[in-house]
Amino acid sequence: MIFFASASANQNDLVEREVRQAGAIDIQVSSGGVEFNADLRTAYRFCMWTRCATRLLVLVHRTDKLQSTDDLYEHSLTLPWENWVNPDKTFAITETVTDCRWIRNSHFASLRFKDAIVERIRGKFNGERPNVDRDNPDIVFHLHVNRNLVSWYVDFGGRDLSRRSYRKSQTQAVMGEFMAASLLYRSDWYRHLCAFREGQEEAPTMLDPFCGSGTICIEAALMASNTAPGLLKTESFAFLKLPIHNDDLWQETVDQAEAERCENKCKIIGWDIDSRAIEISTENAKRAGVASEIQFAVKDFTTCTEEDLPSERGCIVTDPPYGVRLDSGSAAIRRLYTSMGQIIYNVFCGWDAAILCGNSELLGYIDMKPNRTNTLINGGIECQAAHYYVFSKAEREQMIEKAKARRAERLSAPLSPGAQMAANRLKKNMASIGKEMAKEGVTCYRLYDADMPEYSAAIDIYEGKWISLQEYAAPSTIDPEDAKRRLEELVLATERTTGIDYDNIFVKRREIQKGANQYTKKGSASHFFIANENGHKFLVNFTDYLDTGLFLDHRPVRKMIESMSRDKRFLNLFCYTASATVHAAAGGALSTVSVDANANYLEWANKNMQINGFNTMNHFFYKDDCISFLRENRDVFDLIFCDPPTFSNSKGRDVFDVQRDHGYLIRSCMRHLASDGVLIFSTNYTRFKMFGELFEDFIVEDITESTIGFDFARNSKIHRCYKIRHRVEKAMVIDVPKKISKRVVKKS
Repeated sequence: MIFFASASANQNDLVEREVRQAGAIDIQVSSGGVEFNADLRTAYRFCMWTRCATRLLVLVHRTDKLQSTDDLYEHSLTLPWENWVNPDKTFAITETVTDCRWIRNSHFASLRFKDAIVERIRGKFNGERPNVDRDNPDIVFHLHVNRNLVSWYVDFGGRDLSRRSYRKSQTQAVMGEFMAASLLYRSDWYRHLCAFREGQEEAPTMLDPFCGSGTICIEAALMASNTAPGLLKTESFAFLKLPIHNDDLWQETVDQAEAERCENKCKIIGWDIDSRAIEISTENAKRAGVASEIQFAVKDFTTCTEEDLPSERGCIVTDPPYGVRLDSGSAAIRRLYTSMGQIIYNVFCGWDAAILCGNSELLGYIDMKPNRTNTLINGGIECQAAHYYVFSKAEREQMIEKAKARRAERLSAPLSPGAQMAANRLKKNMASIGKEMAKEGVTCYRLYDADMPEYSAAIDIYEGKWISLQEYAAPSTIDPEDAKRRLEELVLATERTTGIDYDNIFVKRREIQKGANQYTKKGSASHFFIANENGHKFLVNFTDYLDTGLFLDHRPVRKMIESMSRDKRFLNLFCYTASATVHAAAGGALSTVSVDANANYLEWANKNMQINGFNTMNHFFYKDDCISFLRENRDVFDLIFCDPPTFSNSKGRDVFDVQRDHGYLIRSCMRHLASDGVLIFSTNYTRFKMFGELFEDFIVEDITESTIGFDFARNSKIHRCYKIRHRVEKAMVIDVPKKISKRVVKKS
């Protein structure tokens, strides 16, 4: 017989392993599960022992010759359904249809299949027919269509194959038993368990500090005692009602599984801050027969100390709340993950941890680098299982000593002539720029900007802790090895001069970016730091994007915006991470609107607002093309900040060139500006020249000089900035043309 074991996304390898352990042959892994050849004994053993499969189907027939739902009906009519069902039994139909051109409605296809079964049984039993029972049928047939390949199945294990029947009560957010088992299989706890069984290690400790309904703990106890999941529900499998069932063979399978049980020597612990959750977990563990093997307790994990440590070594396996299904404030969730990371790092030294999270951004708040990650689907939510090893105190001390030795070796080595020359320039800049920035209370500033042609890079200091070193792309005439050597010399000179450790100097290459490339995520570390500016906090990221999230040259512009925002309706176009919006909100803006076409930056923007306490209803974010927003929106604003890219040709939008199209963009902004309002227009295009007609139609004030900070004074072309006002007393909001004009640039 041919069977198909369905699996949740990214769990095929786990199900395949279970299929092999059951003794199947001719195994083939597909996107939705594992197909295999097996006899009845092997199928029983698989149902008894699988912890990860969600369903087991037995194949009745397969063809790729059908072209319509009428063909489906006619072909289904020829199959021997009387071998499976009769008028005394009830049945139900399930279906999955993928990429089939002749099936537009999968439910209609299942109805045609049902009609064929009924008609076939009527013909075999003198007009009598079986009834459909969707809730509790005797037998379930499954129709699977993938393109033109049609497969008819009988549900062998039952729709509840992945359920163990021990959960009569549950908390609000629950993970399935098969998901808990999969997480445990992926965790280092299971690796230690296997090593223990081979006599290589002691029995491992497992802790779930957010145990909820106790599912992870119970599944761990079943694994540790080698208890087959099927033993918890021997009378509820679908095959018990099938005509091919062999009761004696099934009883042999049950007896063998009972004989393979062993004593659980692992310490399994479940904590939860909610006493009701602990009551539910305890009840569920009793029904699973493992209550004596699990230590449940009411405990707040965020208050955990070394005195609470269950053992010297162990593994945390947990599914903490992540604000998707639980009605929790996002700020509270972030604080939870921050505290969780601190507790794991400081208390659980020498432990492993596997944390399942449905919001991968939250994992960044744990502030530890995972050794590996797995993607799992939990209740329809894509989750990341992040696996960590927490270094012991002795290991940390050893690593610190090695890092100190490497640093001492670097700092004691003489610099090359080129590196020494770069260090001398940086030292000079530190004495002038660094001193002035300290005087102004600025902690994030530009220290160096290609001051020497041989070392073409920008060096930005953040909080005296981190360096963002952005290398400008070398001309093609420069030998790549020379460029690489000079970059390393500059990095060494930077460490030597600033005192900031080599590992905290983040190097990126700046090149001319076009279209979506300028907004593309470059990495996936999701590691954010806090930078301060003008009394406000901002998330910065030195690894994942081309820019850090905070344009330092606009620091004076943002301060000016804050001073102008009292009781104003503020609009931030091309808002990026909304640092200007934070300043406007801090300045007392009546409302703020931030617009950007990039979802990643808008999410970042939202977080910047939240960490500064601006999460009220009068702050709005729109994922939209700014040109489209100006065309379709009819709101009026008192203060508008517009800082467009130099060039953009992103998919789905018109090509934008700031020199060619700024006239259209500025006029569009002015149509939304109140009669006494101010538009602040800025651009980083170094050769920008504003159209003369704009000076005629509006009051345009070039404020560039006053918006260049001391740290950017040597590069006065870093940006151009203007204040623009209406000449008339009242401005009207009128329709905006739908297309960016393809006008020829007018010289002024």
